Amino acid sequence: MTERRLEKQVELDATPEQVWEAIATGPGIATWFVPHRVEPREGGVVEQDYGGGFTTSGRVTAWEPGRRFAYGSFDQLSDGHPDYAYEFLVEGRDGGSTVLRFVQSGFLDGADWDGEYDSFDAGWTLFFANLRNYLRYFPGRPAQNAVAMTYTAGSAREVWPVLHRGLGLPGHPALGDEVTLAPDGPKAITGVVDVANDEFVGVRSAHGLHRIGAEGDAGCGVSAYHYFYDGPVDAAAVTTDWQAWLTRLFPVPEGEPR
Repeated sequence: MTERRLEKQVELDATPEQVWEAIATGPGIATWFVPHRVEPREGGVVEQDYGGGFTTSGRVTAWEPGRRFAYGSFDQLSDGHPDYAYEFLVEGRDGGSTVLRFVQSGFLDGADWDGEYDSFDAGWTLFFANLRNYLRYFPGRPAQNAVAMTYTAGSAREVWPVLHRGLGLPGHPALGDEVTLAPDGPKAITGVVDVANDEFVGVRSAHGLHRIGAEGDAGCGVSAYHYFYDGPVDAAAVTTDWQAWLTRLFPVPEGEPR
């Protein structure tokens, strides 16, 4: 099998310095992706926390401040699993805007890996939309993250009606709709729908970005990503509330790891 690459190009209304801070530092990455710790040097440690106990650790493979950041070489890869690597290139444009080029490599070719490739593609589309919205609506503000995740049997098509009911929504909202997410347990969130596709529903509130996701056809990852930029927030308590909510909606079968 041959290696495949996933490539994205994102135009951002921000300076190269703002974009570098957002894509190459732990606090910056947390404003649009998931909590990170980054040692700013080649060979430095990169740690990621996806919520629900799902964490990874790797190494910085390229460090050119203001221009190029790459990481990979993740620990404890399972047999036969690709070793993913990520590269970010920052290019300034006239007028103070920036183009961000992104490459994820290490995908294996073949039908067995198509679903994983598609899942990463959808995920990066969401996260780069988060980055664009962060730089537009909340630039320079640190984030407090609440990230929750679980897995369940079935497909996203089967999971979404359960999520809609659990959020108090009549169905999948449309871009621009004003909605209130009203889960049983976590505090309600009111805002404007700024993401609406097969994998995610996103709401931009006055205080942050909020994303609910369901991805997969044979087994489904269900997630809740919250980025709070304003006001005091007990992020640990919010995380606990959303993780408990997901677990009530999609209980882990007896005997399965949690």
